[in-house]
Amino acid sequence: MDDQAKNLRKMLQMASDPKMSTKVIAVVSGKGGVGKSNFSINFAIELSKSGKKVLLFDLDIGMANVDILMGISSKYTILDMIERELSIWDIVEEGPEGLSFVAGGTGFSSLFQLNPRKLARFLQQLELINGQYDYIIFDMGAGATKDSLHFILSANEIIVVTTPEPTSVTDAYSMVKYIQLKDQEIPMKVLVNRAETLIEGKKTFSNLKLVTEQFLKKEITLLGIIPNDQIVFKAGKVQKPFILYAPSCKPSQAIKEIVSGFIGNGKERNDETTPPFSMFMRKIKQYFTEK
Repeated sequence: MDDQAKNLRKMLQMASDPKMSTKVIAVVSGKGGVGKSNFSINFAIELSKSGKKVLLFDLDIGMANVDILMGISSKYTILDMIERELSIWDIVEEGPEGLSFVAGGTGFSSLFQLNPRKLARFLQQLELINGQYDYIIFDMGAGATKDSLHFILSANEIIVVTTPEPTSVTDAYSMVKYIQLKDQEIPMKVLVNRAETLIEGKKTFSNLKLVTEQFLKKEITLLGIIPNDQIVFKAGKVQKPFILYAPSCKPSQAIKEIVSGFIGNGKERNDETTPPFSMFMRKIKQYFTEK
């Protein structure tokens, strides 16, 4: 009864609330261990603190850890929505600073080896969140699988996370190339994480930009640079996002600057003829129909 009442309240709220223009962002990396999930969480929290309604979706299937990094024990995961036929509102949980999130779960390796009925219901539930958030952020797994690629290519925008480490930059380039071969039009931004200096961060991006433009004819832009700082490691040990653990540290200041610039640029681009979420749903339905 509690769940039914919760769903009824949510439906009434949805009917009365003004619809937002929901934008879908996929956060990706070419390899693991670059701080992608940590960035996604802190980025999402700062967006929420800035007055935006944000849903963080953990799609690192089989290795999901967004709830753990926030020190929250999730009641439900995406798997529960699929297997127990719960509503998407049953699995949306409350995080810090008004952030909403959906836990990915770790007990399964593939989300989309689903029969047609389950897949149709999954997509139907996704449609319910249209207009309820300013941003939906998909924290994807490292690299790209056939499953995750559906979501990456359907997103309105992609953020590629790398570090200055040569292997990380090489893997980031491979990820950009892989996406570019599938879709030349998706906007891509680069986040350089763990830079020892601002100069190192800028050089990392300029090197990646150079080879991307030269060999892929793809224009990428710099989202921002987050400095390397032990405070991030310390925050992780106590399962608290660093922007809340140490709001004045350099990585936190970098996140605030990134979000400020991101929101400003978003206003300039708010001229789409097709609503961003409608475009996302159209693409993802197409990809799953073709699978």
